[in-house]
Amino acid sequence: MIEIGHYISGTGVAGSSGRTAPVYNPATGEQEKVVALASGDEVGRAVEAARDAWPDWAATTPLKRARILDRFKAILWERGDALARAISSEHGKTHEDAMGEVTRGLEVVEFATGIPSHLKGDFTENVGSGVDSYSVRQPLGVVAGITPFNFPAMVPMWMFPVALACGNTFVLKPSERDPSAALLIAEWLTEAGLPEGVFNVVQGDKEAVDALLAHPDVKAVSFVGSTPIAKYIHRTGTANGKRVQALGGAKNHAVIMPDADLDMAANALMGAAFGSAGERCMAVSIAVPVTDAVADALIEKLVPKIEALKIGPASDEASEMGPLVTGAHRDKVRGYIDRGEEEGARIVVDGRTFKAPQGHENGFYIGGTLMDRVEPEMDVWKEEIFGPVLGIVRRDSYQGAVDLVHAHNYANGTAIFTRDGDAARRFAQDIEVGMVGVNVPIPVPMAFHSFGGWKDSVFSDHAMHGMEGVRFYTRIKTTTLRWPTGIRDDAQFSMPTL
Repeated sequence: MIEIGHYISGTGVAGSSGRTAPVYNPATGEQEKVVALASGDEVGRAVEAARDAWPDWAATTPLKRARILDRFKAILWERGDALARAISSEHGKTHEDAMGEVTRGLEVVEFATGIPSHLKGDFTENVGSGVDSYSVRQPLGVVAGITPFNFPAMVPMWMFPVALACGNTFVLKPSERDPSAALLIAEWLTEAGLPEGVFNVVQGDKEAVDALLAHPDVKAVSFVGSTPIAKYIHRTGTANGKRVQALGGAKNHAVIMPDADLDMAANALMGAAFGSAGERCMAVSIAVPVTDAVADALIEKLVPKIEALKIGPASDEASEMGPLVTGAHRDKVRGYIDRGEEEGARIVVDGRTFKAPQGHENGFYIGGTLMDRVEPEMDVWKEEIFGPVLGIVRRDSYQGAVDLVHAHNYANGTAIFTRDGDAARRFAQDIEVGMVGVNVPIPVPMAFHSFGGWKDSVFSDHAMHGMEGVRFYTRIKTTTLRWPTGIRDDAQFSMPTL
């Protein structure tokens, strides 16, 4: 059985806690590996390595740091396929989807290579008589990232490229469900020339998380995951004096206006709801057609598409959707469908009846599901299902749709499908959600913008990557200076006199 360990001070390290967790191949349901779960002492060694490496790394010029990240970027370009295969083998998403994840992470690396420009400060001459003032942004020290199973490469790359470029050292605690991608990334960073100890990986569970949150040398923590855990991370980390960035759950709505291109909307919803088996914080899990006529027409277009979904392992190039990450999570999603039916939603397409491909009968599969007549009092509207389940909530007006979006405690992403520029502009301006798409179902910002929701979808004053990431991973220092009057005359050769 393959055992996956840690990465500390530029080398792989076997676990020493005696605790492990299984790592499954979701396509077959078989356990193929075990991952070491770090003790507090092991986390301490990783933090110590990062702390010792920090002074020299912070003193390295931004241009040299950028060049190392540029070499890492080149490695990602060349070997992205290998990273995608590692992701698919442990997460279950299709190879094409995993390649998309690698690409979106690589874009943040590209942004971080511009750090000499991003770190430029401000200078003001003569703020007072003979007095100048300037401000710079300086690194925090050791920072940590705690990342989720659904994007084992992309979400870490939302964090560490910017953190490293700004002069911090990094400790990554990836999900124990799909831990191998983090080790590949660590090895490639070392190959690109990153000094020992600047980037470290500790595998683990809550014990490792708590050790990072409590360690006095960890100055900041970034987290992406469910809202209950995000609240815990934020509360615990800030109580320990850390800067914390904690992104939580989502329930993303897509409003379908009567003038929308329904073919475009239906195709967009297919990818947004069923891509990566719905295991995305930006997945559209609720469609809000405005009027019953729009709802009926949309359902008519969606049903044959959902029933025709090609569901299978990443090894099958024809697969459009893979399995869920674990059997427990599959059962949880199935339970939500059961509950929706009990609460009165109409199951239009039932993913519970899906039969896995031959040879993969024990895989963690569930089919795409479409539920109509979902209402706000139902758990399937209130809670994040995180699976291939699309709910239809009918509304009879634009304002009714907006009110529905505003009623939810999550406010991560939303979209509107319309041909009306005025409706789109009004929606984009007025909707109380952090990321908005207009005829774009998954409005994940590009790397040079920043990612983050509102309300219970985020617990932080800063969004991720882009200039918000630079601000999160640095602190500002302002210097005001005056120089005494100097001697400006040329050399004197005569006897000086008073």
